[in-house]
Amino acid sequence: MGRHRAPEGATTDFDAATSALADVTGDYAVDVAHTRIGIRARHAMVTTVRGAFTQFSGTAHLDTAKPSASSVVLRIDTASIDTGTPDRDGHLRSPDFLDVERYPQMLFTSTGVEQVDDDVYRVTGDLTIKDMTRPVSVDFTLTGSALDPFGNTRVGFEGALAIKRSDWDLTWNTVLDTGGVLVSDRIQVEFDVSAIKVS
Repeated sequence: MGRHRAPEGATTDFDAATSALADVTGDYAVDVAHTRIGIRARHAMVTTVRGAFTQFSGTAHLDTAKPSASSVVLRIDTASIDTGTPDRDGHLRSPDFLDVERYPQMLFTSTGVEQVDDDVYRVTGDLTIKDMTRPVSVDFTLTGSALDPFGNTRVGFEGALAIKRSDWDLTWNTVLDTGGVLVSDRIQVEFDVSAIKVS
């Protein structure tokens, strides 16, 4: 694993203009330092609250010639939710929402991958939140691939998933005096992923 780290004092950014690699087949690990898993939800029917999970891990097998042979596993630590407001984060970690003491992780395990456009891949799989598992589908766009300055083969993907939190028993809410509810049932999970080839 040491070969994936930048030398001491070296910058961890790399030239985004590096040309794409012809074949990125192999096994990958998510580079947490350069990946963002964000969430957003409507608040009080008038604005959008954004946040992110800051602790997670993931692996993927990519097969350029046969995309259906590709696979993804992603684990997210629920207690790492961060919306920039400690009181709100504490409420999200409570039994009203994620109940992180009882359910410390969310898990996504792919069940199928298909190429739907030149750089777009539809990943279907099982999403588990609070020990409830439901099927979901995410379209990921391959945003680039490169050999970085430290000798790592690196790929990037972006995607977004809209879900109803009530489908996973995340049902807490408050009715507003003017009608509507405090927190939208539909939320969006956003993925900006950088992954490094490990074999």
